Amino acid sequence: MHEETCGVNSGIMELKEILEHHIIDKVWAYLELGPVHLPVSKHLLMMVIAFILLVVVLPFIIRSRSAVTAPLRSMIEVIFLFIRDEVVRPNLGRELGDKYIGYFATLFFFILTLNLLGLFPFGATATGNLAVTGALAAMSLVLIVYAGIRKQGITGYIKHLVPGGVPVWLYPILFPIELIGLVTKAFALCVRLFANMLGGHIVILSFICFIFIFGSFGAIYGFGVAPVSVLLVLFMMALELFVAFLQAYIFVFLTAIFTGMAVNPH
Repeated sequence: MHEETCGVNSGIMELKEILEHHIIDKVWAYLELGPVHLPVSKHLLMMVIAFILLVVVLPFIIRSRSAVTAPLRSMIEVIFLFIRDEVVRPNLGRELGDKYIGYFATLFFFILTLNLLGLFPFGATATGNLAVTGALAAMSLVLIVYAGIRKQGITGYIKHLVPGGVPVWLYPILFPIELIGLVTKAFALCVRLFANMLGGHIVILSFICFIFIFGSFGAIYGFGVAPVSVLLVLFMMALELFVAFLQAYIFVFLTAIFTGMAVNPH
């Protein structure tokens, strides 16, 4: 009984260590930039790789006329047109939507690349870091406020934060609520992306660790549960591939909706 208990505890500790290794951001060093201490970490490396892919590789694929890159060019074009015609223009209008399409397309491909990098061996999902998704949500919040002020002017934007036709005596109550709601929208973007990307990886790693947990009782148990765990992991990996696209789309779609609400208050 004591050996079985030790085996279970050992399996749990292995599960904890594996989860921490793959999910928690690992800081290797710090760059001293005056008062700023910039951490050089695994998630930062993933963002740098995503940046290089989008700035160097993606333009090369788009400008290439090779038959080898033709499927990739077609896929990129289909995604861009979908974002423009089904996400941005319906919410912001054709003229205004075309002005901001660069931001929305960049946001989608950046999030998608970060999501996909987490599926590669030795990779890490930077969008499973609350600081990363928080920064993305903060930039979207800046866009929402900027687009609203640019379209209506600062006075008109502040005036339309509270719905029209509301009694004057309700303004002191509703105005702070609307401001909180504006920040809450960005917070929801941040948490939704973070939770979905982190949760999927926890489930995948948990299925893998079942092999080691049951194996602590004996090799026969580990080998017995291995096929089931592998099948579940393969299913979850396929689901994570779908979620990588879905979460990038949802983030961009909701940002477009919130921006449309800011520029078209009526």
